[in-house]
Amino acid sequence: MGIFSNKSKLKAAPQSIRVEKVVVPSKPRPAVAPKSSTNSLRATSSQLSSSSSSRLSPNPRLSRTKSASPYPSSSDEKRVERKRKAVTSTPRDSPAFGNDSESEEEDGDPFRKRARRSDSRSIDLNRKLRHKKAFGDEIRHPHIIHAADIASVATKCPPISGAKKDEIAIELQYPSRCARERYELVWQKDKIDAVKDILSTVELVAETYLTDADARPFIDHNSSFKRQMERASSEKYRDVPLFRTALNNYNQKLLELVENGTVAKNLDQIHHLPASLVSFILTQVYDRTVAPKVEMLTKYEAGSDNVYGELLHPFVTKILVEQTKMTSDQVFIDLGSGVGNVVLQAALEIGCRSYGCEMMENACNLAEAQEKEFKSRCLLWGVSPGRVHLERGDFRTNTKIIEKLKEADVILVNNKAFTSTLNDALINMFLDLKKGCKIISLKSFVHDNKTAVNDVATSILEVEHYRYHQNWVSWAASDGDYYISTKK
Repeated sequence: MGIFSNKSKLKAAPQSIRVEKVVVPSKPRPAVAPKSSTNSLRATSSQLSSSSSSRLSPNPRLSRTKSASPYPSSSDEKRVERKRKAVTSTPRDSPAFGNDSESEEEDGDPFRKRARRSDSRSIDLNRKLRHKKAFGDEIRHPHIIHAADIASVATKCPPISGAKKDEIAIELQYPSRCARERYELVWQKDKIDAVKDILSTVELVAETYLTDADARPFIDHNSSFKRQMERASSEKYRDVPLFRTALNNYNQKLLELVENGTVAKNLDQIHHLPASLVSFILTQVYDRTVAPKVEMLTKYEAGSDNVYGELLHPFVTKILVEQTKMTSDQVFIDLGSGVGNVVLQAALEIGCRSYGCEMMENACNLAEAQEKEFKSRCLLWGVSPGRVHLERGDFRTNTKIIEKLKEADVILVNNKAFTSTLNDALINMFLDLKKGCKIISLKSFVHDNKTAVNDVATSILEVEHYRYHQNWVSWAASDGDYYISTKK
């Protein structure tokens, strides 16, 4: 495919969710409208979707035979066979350069039209976002996996059309006193798209870390760094030197704002990150650690409890931010945490202590790789996440997890493919949970069967039934059921 051949620019459809609430067996609690946060400098106008992990069906990047599916095929629950993308705002089969920017056709100034609303959540004043090591006098060198380590000429990715050999190496400044990330101006399907990654970073930095006045040189409609890079990468211009010049100017201006204390000062005034930035950081981590080795996740025993699948970022945000209303002083636990995506999202989005336990060796290895990159990349972005603890082994016998369950405020159990034996064992584990602890699950622990275990579940859990949105899980394009159980 020619790098300059695609003139279209896809837009992510606005997200919506249909919620159906059924309470068993007691009366539902009245819904409490979340407070509107006023402390955020800015919320982004677009939501970047990506994925978070838990256990269920095989990863969407992988093809699987019909017999390997843990659930029956149906027209209302289609499996999504798609590959992971580094920047999911635009499909990876679209070239980096060659997209005419739609903004040239828009009326007015999108800078003025950007949403100024903050996320619908209560302000967690205890959450301190600024990373203590990110804004010192000396330049820090976090041990990140650079984009150029994944997508480069050395990894057999061709340079973008028109780029000369001495033009493809570039660097990107982040909002911290850290060394820049290395990129190369190459493009190949299912690899990190340098141009789109950089454009997304510029927008997220301006919208999250800067005031309106400081952000204008970065994302103003007419002459900003982002606009210059968009024009340079469009089919009309195809100008690699112009792109490099605009990027260098962005790097210098952002570093100036970091060094004079503007970025750190602004970061101190907010107490949570926009969901779009959370999603983007986690996607960067995933695409540098899990995506290159995702085939490792095919090695599981079909029909067992050890089946892999993912909850996507909007779903996790919905349950942690809007429904359970977690705060940074609480404890989150993911039982069957896969490659650790939800554990990392809770730590970054909420700032809480976040635990996960997984028994599949390959998933554990990838989870540890993600954790290492996650910590370094949070330093690069200048933000401080909550503490992450990843455990290996069976969560039914893991001493640390069993002990921490007594402290848990929110527990995730992606149990749709779990056997009845394992689900029954979980109910016995829930006996020691503290009052008010929330359990998110894909299957209800309370059902109509007349068994001793179900009698226990009915006596200790109050269950609320919801529907998740289509494309919010990796194993199906349709919507589906999930449950929030509260320990009585």
